[in-house]
Amino acid sequence: METTREEMDEWLRSSDSKDYFELLAFPTVGAQKEHLRDCAVCATWLRKWLRGIGAEAELLTADFNPPVVFAELRGAEGASTVLLYGHYDVQPPDPLEEWTTPPFEPTVQDGRIHCRGAQDDKGQLFAFLCGVRELVESARVRGARDFPNLKIVLDGQEESGSVGLFRLLEDRAFRQRLSADVMLVSDTSAAPGLRPAIVAGLRGVNHFTVTLTAANRDLHSGEYGGIAPNAAQGMAELMASLHTGDGAIAVAGFRDGIEPPTREELLAAEVGMADEEGYAADIGTRPCGGQLGKTIVQRNCFEPTIEINGIHSGYGGPGSKTVIPCVAVAKLSTRLVPGQNPKAAYEAVKRHLKDHCPRGMTVELSELTGEAPGFRLPLSSPLFRLAEDVLSEMDERGAVFQWDGASIPVVSALRAASGAAPLLVGWGQGEDRIHSPNESFSLRQFARAKEWAKRILSAL
Repeated sequence: METTREEMDEWLRSSDSKDYFELLAFPTVGAQKEHLRDCAVCATWLRKWLRGIGAEAELLTADFNPPVVFAELRGAEGASTVLLYGHYDVQPPDPLEEWTTPPFEPTVQDGRIHCRGAQDDKGQLFAFLCGVRELVESARVRGARDFPNLKIVLDGQEESGSVGLFRLLEDRAFRQRLSADVMLVSDTSAAPGLRPAIVAGLRGVNHFTVTLTAANRDLHSGEYGGIAPNAAQGMAELMASLHTGDGAIAVAGFRDGIEPPTREELLAAEVGMADEEGYAADIGTRPCGGQLGKTIVQRNCFEPTIEINGIHSGYGGPGSKTVIPCVAVAKLSTRLVPGQNPKAAYEAVKRHLKDHCPRGMTVELSELTGEAPGFRLPLSSPLFRLAEDVLSEMDERGAVFQWDGASIPVVSALRAASGAAPLLVGWGQGEDRIHSPNESFSLRQFARAKEWAKRILSAL
């Protein structure tokens, strides 16, 4: 069902939209130092907003990282305690020239709000918080507090490894403050057609930088061609060595310890997964990445990956510059599945790259972040049964289970620190274009996330 013009106009007059647009306007690129102040200002805004709904809220910092917003809201006497995790940082907006609207100016078009962070995760997070606000206000009108105790952690670096939050988790006193029964996360996707989906597992992640160095400077390609090693060519060879011709990972030891999915998990994952035609329509090409002979569900949900996120070397401007590049840089990320040890997987890639370093060059790895393991949750969880009931009330199609190929690095650490049972239900869709130019989030999705917040917190 599409959003009508009347529904959009009514929503645009609401405090939800006003506050949401203010939040989106902060350029909170937590991975970049030049946006540290923007992150701090946004975190301060969130603290004020949370205090406005009656929560005790504060900013916590570790070294020179974006602040973590931590808040507590007291519910009914003897009620369960729910830990809510989300993040206010966003991906860089690059490449800017591909945006059809300014990346940090929320723009409404055809029932969707276009802006960096519109979905990931400001949209999903703030819609949930708006649901919390309505739940609290409704309880106050009745003179009651019939909602659970809430603890809220808003991360400023999820997109770049949650470095500050991981540092805070080293403090025993902070870990004790996180104690909860259930942890809710709204930073994932629904199934196609916005059918509700419960995430029963996430892949872990490492990301790092590879630097390949050859000569002591860029060299004239005529005078030194055929003599000097070429860092750009060497990086292409080095990156190609990571996989075999059929797309399988060629790194010795990288797959050690993998725990394969059960037949029940494979069958359940098939229900909530788009087919090849759906993916082709979404991404504009065949979904042929990964190892030949494995299904989409296997490749995206239960298999690890090594992905090249970017390669940079030499000259890329207009015209020509005839040089032999002396340095090449690649950004890599690895997605990990249960059983893989993040440190061991990283060391396996590091050994491989050094063993395959082209002659006349040196290779170095740096900027390792993430270091998060993958996890899967038992389908028999009583919390899943409760969530299924709630989601079935919201949508007659009921919920499906998903094993998300993406990662939220700090979720495993928060789970261990809080002792809480995780429940990940999100409302993203492929057309949201997260991590790409022209990210957006629809009013329909915002409304679903808000409704989910009220219903699940009431049920808990």
